[in-house]
Amino acid sequence: MIIALLLLPVCAGAGWTLWRVVRACGTADVTLVPVGAGAACWLVIFALMPKPMWIYVFGHELTHAVWVWLFGGSVKRFKATSSGGHVVVDKTNFLISLAPYFFPLYAALIVAVFVTGHLIWNWSGYLAWFHLLIGVAYAFHVTLTAHVLRTEQSDITSQGYLFSAVVIFLGNVSVLLIGLPLLTSRLSLPTMFQWWFESTTEIIRRMAAMFH
Repeated sequence: MIIALLLLPVCAGAGWTLWRVVRACGTADVTLVPVGAGAACWLVIFALMPKPMWIYVFGHELTHAVWVWLFGGSVKRFKATSSGGHVVVDKTNFLISLAPYFFPLYAALIVAVFVTGHLIWNWSGYLAWFHLLIGVAYAFHVTLTAHVLRTEQSDITSQGYLFSAVVIFLGNVSVLLIGLPLLTSRLSLPTMFQWWFESTTEIIRRMAAMFH
């Protein structure tokens, strides 16, 4: 709870910075139009078609597994069905528990495949399709994550609601803060991080002034 409260100014700074990043990258029509089109396509599918819960659950549990491996652990058992799933692991922490709610695994896989293909076969002619698929994958992540969060999740209750909300918010915003500059090439990452630091310190300064 204390850590979550201390991170609230960082969350506010991240939201403020995201607004600045969106404004700075908003003129990149060649990139953002196909991303938006992909997201819109998925929203139509999400609204009109049965929700592909097995695909989401598989990605959810696989994300747990990937983050376990990143922290040097191992996965003992893996199960994913349309009604739910679980992994049995030998290591856990708050990032492993909450990773599926902020880390868009399928979007990351699309990036990895495209970068590999581009390095080998020069896929520069397929950038529009890449951006379209990124839009679909990220919208898939956001909508289905929001959908499953409507029911009680053991990952959330185990970490506490406020702390989980802060981590999930910061994780999702960080993906956008890093992803938009990389996709559009309209802003450098050092500049983005500088904006984030400046926004957070300004919010802390204003909060401190309120108590004087």
